[in-house]
Amino acid sequence: MSKWQYTKGLHDLGGRCFAYLQPDGSWGWSNAGLIASGDQTLLVDTLFDLPLTAQMLATMRDAVPAARRIGKLVNTHANGDHTFGNQLVEGADIIACRACADEYAEWSPSHFLKLAADWKNSGDGGAFFHETMGSKFDWRGLVDTPPTTVFDQTMELTVGDKKLVLTHLGAAHTRGDVLVHVPADRILYTGDLLFVGGHPVIWEGPIGNWIKTCDYILGLDVDIIVPGHGPISEKPAVADLKSYFEYIAAEARRHFDNGVPSEVAAQKISLDRFASWLDPERMIINVAALYREFSGTEKPLERMPLFAAMKRWRDRAGHDHASHGKAP
Repeated sequence: MSKWQYTKGLHDLGGRCFAYLQPDGSWGWSNAGLIASGDQTLLVDTLFDLPLTAQMLATMRDAVPAARRIGKLVNTHANGDHTFGNQLVEGADIIACRACADEYAEWSPSHFLKLAADWKNSGDGGAFFHETMGSKFDWRGLVDTPPTTVFDQTMELTVGDKKLVLTHLGAAHTRGDVLVHVPADRILYTGDLLFVGGHPVIWEGPIGNWIKTCDYILGLDVDIIVPGHGPISEKPAVADLKSYFEYIAAEARRHFDNGVPSEVAAQKISLDRFASWLDPERMIINVAALYREFSGTEKPLERMPLFAAMKRWRDRAGHDHASHGKAP
């Protein structure tokens, strides 16, 4: 058992580094971090809406008075559950890799809100979007607040007398994922390069690069790892994620070579030792991403058809549960 409790709120990691957790880590329920030294603070990510971000900032400021003025904010990637609260960190330098900044422009709050407003006209995909996210978060009042400082591969920062290293290892979960490493404290904030206890989402890939990223993390001198979703963890969780990717890549390749359609392949792949992980319907996205990779196309994944397929997965799982009296 982990020594860390997976409970909502601020967790002191030592060395004036903190994790802010949002169980259960499913769709949109992301984690964030705070790093303090002297009178300076840096925030790692914001949350999916303004009320949640405001609550997090109030909690941080109660525990760490220096957080009343946060000087730097790092967005680990462009997904809204890590960026949509940016506007509440007033005056902060918002730092991201260039690919994240480009992707933010494509999926900014204003673009996202159009999708949210039109869910009823988007069939099963819209219904899934509303069920998993739209009905759970309050996106009123969002203002586009993009990164203000960008870098390409690595960037070193100081927060008081702490040195931080930001690293972009290429596309994986999204095009612009960044690791935030605090070497002196042996702490790593991964953003969504690590999901713990839930299926990850391969929006971008290639999967081989995400596997290489797992190897990179396993090679770092870190003891505490804060994932983008799920409980505070250590290196075994990274090894589990690497094993997951290797397993689904091999299984998806077998079905691809046999001409099995992507959605059917996702259903056929046994969840094996990952059966307890949340959000198994994300296999739909992950197999689609792998099929895209195997076929050599660079066409972006279309989210609404994938959301519709995930709704079919959930509906079928609910039917199986009702029929057999056991979890799918």
